[in-house]
Amino acid sequence: MRLKLLKGLKEAEGLMSRPDPLDLSELPKEVVARTRQLFGEGVTPEQSVVQMLRDVRQQGDAALRRYAELLDGARLDEFRVSDAEINQARELISDELNQALELAARRVTRFHQSTLPKSWVDLEQGLGELVRPLERVGLYVPGGTAAYPSTVLMTAIPARVAGVQEVVLVTPRRGGEPLNPAVLAAAQIAKVDVVYQVGGVPAIGALAYGTESIPKVDKICGPGNVFVSYAKHLVRGQVDIDGIFGPTETIVLADQTANADFCAADLIAQAEHDPLATAILVTDSPRLIQEVEASLDRQLPGLARADLAKSALESRGKAVLVDNLEEAVELANRVAPEHLCLMVADPWSWAGRVKHAGGLFLGEFSPEVMGDYVAGPSHVMPTGGTARFSSALGVHQFLRTMPVVGLSPEDFRGLGNAAVQMANAEGLTGHSSAIQLRLDHLEARNG
Repeated sequence: MRLKLLKGLKEAEGLMSRPDPLDLSELPKEVVARTRQLFGEGVTPEQSVVQMLRDVRQQGDAALRRYAELLDGARLDEFRVSDAEINQARELISDELNQALELAARRVTRFHQSTLPKSWVDLEQGLGELVRPLERVGLYVPGGTAAYPSTVLMTAIPARVAGVQEVVLVTPRRGGEPLNPAVLAAAQIAKVDVVYQVGGVPAIGALAYGTESIPKVDKICGPGNVFVSYAKHLVRGQVDIDGIFGPTETIVLADQTANADFCAADLIAQAEHDPLATAILVTDSPRLIQEVEASLDRQLPGLARADLAKSALESRGKAVLVDNLEEAVELANRVAPEHLCLMVADPWSWAGRVKHAGGLFLGEFSPEVMGDYVAGPSHVMPTGGTARFSSALGVHQFLRTMPVVGLSPEDFRGLGNAAVQMANAEGLTGHSSAIQLRLDHLEARNG
């Protein structure tokens, strides 16, 4: 297949036409029709999200039950998944999958343990910073056409390593079908405290506001469809969120030494996620572009999601031909992709020039798909150019810092006059008085 070809920085200026993850105006017609069917004529998708959140906030469990049946066809007596069902899940998946999840969990744990910041206190200056974990975190795991046990590990484990006291997980039950056993097994391995079988916008509302059965959390993490993303956006401030994520995106930056089959495989791996997924090859080798396109034709047939991947590559896939690798890296920094894979002769020598990327993958045996599962860092990474100012999910997002001030009388005397001058300059005489009283007290005491 032929990828859309762009040449040079000028043509590639608008390399990624990124959809707004909060734009509900261009949803498929069938989704809009279903919204009207469920909520009434004239109700927009945005209004349906607001209504569901309001109902959950005001009606609690009753609203959760009503929407579970309305949206997912599930009649729920209990929201909490029993320990017996979770324990049984480990027996329903293969030994090989159990071992793979445990291996991934160990690597993810070790990686995040190495990134933990520490509290510090300087007694001489009377200053410090205490690092404290959040108390309760809620994880959202979709329950649609695909299951993501890896996402359970990549969100729950950093929270656990950070010291979060309670980790709860929500995932929808579809009709009378059992919950995905791989997801439940991953929850047990990651030491999730409680699993609730609710999903969609109502689940976000339950985590943000709390209900009779589901406690309010301090932070919500995890991917979801555009309705879930819009709900997370609306409750931000009531609760912290990990971010608003759009479709996944990857740049494979390769030179003439790159293995064309590897490059093609990595593009397909991204494209099979979503029709809006963006997979881009950036190279200074015209020959490599031709070889990658030929390899795409060989590899796509027979894949389970071949049609989806092909559709994404045809609509959003691109090949960018640049003059040299310096230009390629400059382009990558402008784009700030979720994933940047350096398939070049000496990737480590180029790593220092990369300024903006959600995750950096160096060399042909460090593909982004390893980051999805077992490499160690969380695969929850910033999309849509937000890597310019945000980071991949890690322990830092589950921690808060508390500055500590404990000045000695001597330090206070040395600093007090400067504070008085600044307070008076701002017209806050109550501030300056609170300082001056202490300065006068020290002066009299030491008289």
